[in-house]
Amino acid sequence: MERSYGRSFDQLRPVKIHLNFLNRVPGSVLIEQGDTKVLITSTVEENVAPFLKGTNTGWITAEYSMLPRSSETRIQRERKQISGRTYEIQRLIGRSLRQAFDLKKIGERTIYVDCDVLQADGGTRTASITGAFVSVYYTLRMMMTKGIINEIPLLNFLAAVSVGKIENEYLLDLDFNEDSIASVDMNIVMTEDEKFVEIQGTAEKEVFSEEEFQRMLELAKKGIKELIGIQRETLSITLSL
Repeated sequence: MERSYGRSFDQLRPVKIHLNFLNRVPGSVLIEQGDTKVLITSTVEENVAPFLKGTNTGWITAEYSMLPRSSETRIQRERKQISGRTYEIQRLIGRSLRQAFDLKKIGERTIYVDCDVLQADGGTRTASITGAFVSVYYTLRMMMTKGIINEIPLLNFLAAVSVGKIENEYLLDLDFNEDSIASVDMNIVMTEDEKFVEIQGTAEKEVFSEEEFQRMLELAKKGIKELIGIQRETLSITLSL
């Protein structure tokens, strides 16, 4: 099938990660993945939830929202109560980031990650995770530079991507049009050493076999490896971390 940007089945959409996108917010990130654009910021607060007090352990949590005109039709702002979808995505982003960093080396601090979708064309949650990693890493590097922490408490680079099946084709990094007709779609979060943080897979129109699952998993691994390369390039970090 013909894909956006003339891509083959195993190609990502064009990805750009703009670090320090906002002049007054160090560590702010704008990630562009095709026509999906997400603005991400990280904020450090000198407190933790009651269950962490006295443990000398930090926390990373996330909030996610879509601007009203991030899609073709206006989305109502979630003022009083967030939707189940938003809640699920926020938890996914937070869980993923907590697997990338050693929270015991952050101290009793909370890093709040805000992900605001400016334009949605599929893969907003996975783009949020990929961009949020860069934002949190840079924020922790700034904390180390200021002497607040002794080292960047990195456990592993990680990123996320979508994969799916349309008719008899297996595709990497679905855009909205592809996602809307996919018979199977998945969101995969994985570390650089190929450990899985989360696998969300849904048979939207037809069930899938273990062999098909493995084929999509291999596509995701390829895409995540490329995304981590872009993260590293953005952060100007060598492989000898």
